[in-house]
Amino acid sequence: MIFLLMMAIPLFGALAMLVPANRFLRTDLAVRFFGTAVSGATLLVAVSAMTAFDFDDTSGMQLEVNWSWAPAIGLRFHLGVDGISLPLVVLTALLTFLCFLYTLRHPPKGGRIRLLTALLLVLEIGLLGTFVALDLVLFFVFFEVVLIPMYVVIMMWGGTARRAAADKFILYTLLGSGLLLAGMLLIAVKAGTLDMTVLAARHGDGLSHGVQITAFALMGLGFAVKAPMWPLHTWLPDAHTEAPTVGSVLLAGVLLKMGTYGLVRVALPLAPHGAQVWAPWLGLLAVIGIVYGALACLAQRDLKRMIAYSSVGHMGFVLLGIATLTPVGINAALFGNVAHGLITSLLFFLAGAVKERWGTSDLNELGGGLLGTSPRLASILTFASVASLGLPGLAGFWGEMLALLGAYRPHADLPRETFVTFMAVAALGAVLTAAYFLRMLAKLTHGPSDGLTASRGEIAGRAVSVQEYAAWVPLIALTLLVGLWPKTLLDVTTGPVRALFGGG
Repeated sequence: MIFLLMMAIPLFGALAMLVPANRFLRTDLAVRFFGTAVSGATLLVAVSAMTAFDFDDTSGMQLEVNWSWAPAIGLRFHLGVDGISLPLVVLTALLTFLCFLYTLRHPPKGGRIRLLTALLLVLEIGLLGTFVALDLVLFFVFFEVVLIPMYVVIMMWGGTARRAAADKFILYTLLGSGLLLAGMLLIAVKAGTLDMTVLAARHGDGLSHGVQITAFALMGLGFAVKAPMWPLHTWLPDAHTEAPTVGSVLLAGVLLKMGTYGLVRVALPLAPHGAQVWAPWLGLLAVIGIVYGALACLAQRDLKRMIAYSSVGHMGFVLLGIATLTPVGINAALFGNVAHGLITSLLFFLAGAVKERWGTSDLNELGGGLLGTSPRLASILTFASVASLGLPGLAGFWGEMLALLGAYRPHADLPRETFVTFMAVAALGAVLTAAYFLRMLAKLTHGPSDGLTASRGEIAGRAVSVQEYAAWVPLIALTLLVGLWPKTLLDVTTGPVRALFGGG
């Protein structure tokens, strides 16, 4: 029942926004406080789910709700979590709360705060539901719920090119959703059940080789659009560049994880033979994305766009880990998901702070010397950058390192020489990642103050607000915690990952 409460709270919060302003929450500030309180209550429920979780049995589904929904077609309202989904549930609730906290002082330009609050709460419902759904149709419903809120957030509160970015986002994701639905229904019809736990326990038994190959291809493409995987990534830079800060944070921090989570939760266990056939191709596209993302970052002038392209590279490491079909690789993917969610969310918060102070995120216009004009902002930006480039001791390191290790020793049925080559190419991408982040820091934070940092020094020197600190500090602390003690996360994911491969 805890997950019903966790989703009911934001649902009622969103419905409350339908009450006319002259009767309920008459000012925008009151609405923002209300959204913060609702998302905070949801976070408390998510944390209580974590405290109720039995960490001695992370491979089993816990806190389940399993009700008959449409008996004629075997559809059930089935929810639950294991060690794979629990970290993402908590991450979703945390980032949503931090976004609302951030808006208390820094609301997106464009007004209509009631509508924005309702959309973000509906978005949270879809995200949480995706990570706890254990029925294929229910999973797909939640998977789709997130599309319209994010589309409207980009369209209404985005930048000057927001319409084109929002249209591209919805077209790409709807196309991917159609392929995903086709693959899932193929599995359901051939297997005779929609229950994801039953299907995962079978490990593909009862499904022919051809069905698995076809189903994995369809589902894989659907999830790859959301990940996003090269060359299906082109909607992402535009969406990130034009979205408001809170939209970029949730898009990078959680929405991208829906694709890679779906590969691990749905595609791999339901069609394992198909996964073996397509794994080398998945690995190839992953390493192309790693190198392409890094090279694209080196060519960017816009800070937000650079961070967006960095996500293509970082999610490439996650996809490479999945492609190895080994416990080490899948653990790397799950770790990388959480690390990317923490670090890139922090980067987008910081990019939003820079743009708010100077009115632009163009690196050439901003000039250098940020350490002199706004030392605290520059210091936190430096921390987030070195975390993202994979400095040992911070969260970004472990996902990439384990993905490379998984590629060095892939599944026995996969061509090892091919994956060792992938490992070498991905390692080159890691070097390029360091290059573009160091280039950005040298251009923006170091050197003499010039450009806008000099001409608008009084704006640059404005103190970091309490709300900004409140949104950033938890992400910094968790980046350090997970980076210094990776065992805290790996102990949660290892059990269910082994179960994916038929182990205990």
